[in-house]
Amino acid sequence: MDIVDIPSHLGIVASALWAWTVDFLPRLVSALLILVAGWLAAKWASRAVGDVIHRTDKIDRTLRPVFAAIVRYSILVLVVVAALGQLGVQTTTILTALGGAALAIGLALQGTLANIAAGIMLLWLRPFGIGDYVETDTVAGTVEEISLFHTRIRTWDGIFKFVPNSQLWNVTLTNYTRNPTRLILLEFGIAYEDDMAEGRRVLVETAERHRGVLQDPPPVVVPLSLGDSAVVLQLRAWARTADFWNIRWDLTQEGKRDLEAAGITIPFPQRVVHVVGSDTPPGPPGATVEAHEAGASGKSGSS
Repeated sequence: MDIVDIPSHLGIVASALWAWTVDFLPRLVSALLILVAGWLAAKWASRAVGDVIHRTDKIDRTLRPVFAAIVRYSILVLVVVAALGQLGVQTTTILTALGGAALAIGLALQGTLANIAAGIMLLWLRPFGIGDYVETDTVAGTVEEISLFHTRIRTWDGIFKFVPNSQLWNVTLTNYTRNPTRLILLEFGIAYEDDMAEGRRVLVETAERHRGVLQDPPPVVVPLSLGDSAVVLQLRAWARTADFWNIRWDLTQEGKRDLEAAGITIPFPQRVVHVVGSDTPPGPPGATVEAHEAGASGKSGSS
C-alpha cells in the first residue's frame, strides 16, 4: 500500500466507524436507559412487596426478604435480557444458557431447594410456631427458630436439634401446644371389694377442687375396664395447655391421697394360685411351675 493511499483508507475506516457509531450509539443509550429504569423498578417493586407482606398477618415476616429478593432479581434478569436484546445480542441463546444453568444448579442443590420449598410452606401454612412443642417419628421438642433451610428445636432435656425443613414438611407432625386446652387422662385401679361409685365420686371431687381444672366441660370419671387385679377408673379432666403437666402431676398425687383417705384400696397386681395336693398325680408342667411360684411368692397369692 502506497503512502498516498493511507488518507483514503483512513477516510474509509473513519466513515465506517462513524456509521457504526451513529447506528450503535442510540441502541447503547437505550440499553443504558433500560438498565437504569429496570434497576429502579426492581428496587421499588421489592420494597412494595416487602411493605405489603409487613402489613399483613397472613405471611410470616421471615418471608419478607425472601419474596422481596425474588421479585427484585426476577425483574433484573428480565431487564438485563431486554438491554442485551437492544444491543443486538441474540437473547434466545442467553435464555437457553440461563435455563441450562438453572437446571444444573437445581439438580446439584435439589436437597437444599427441597428444604427451601418446605420452609416456605411451613412459614406460609404455619403448622407450628416459635415456642410450640411438636413431635414427629424422628424428633420431638420445642421450636426455637424457623428459617428457610432448617428449624431449630430444643428437646425436653435441653438437647439442640438442627432439623432440615423437608423432614418436618413431608411427615405427620403433632403439635401439642397449638390448641388452648388439652384433655388429661389418668387411670386409677381400685379393689374389686370397694364401692366403684364411691371411687368415682372421690376422683371427681379431687378434680373439681383443683383450681387449674376447667369446669367446662366438667371432669368425669368412667369405669374403663375390669382388670386382672383391679377395677380401672379413668379420670378425664380438661386444662389449659400451658398448665397440662403440672395439673396432671397434681391430680395423680391428690387422687391417690383422696382414695386412700376414703378407705378405697389401690391394690397391687395379684395372682390366684391353686395348690395341688401331694397325693394328686403330677399335673402338666404349667401347674408345677404355678405351684412353685406360689410357694416362692408367699403372700403374693390368695386361694
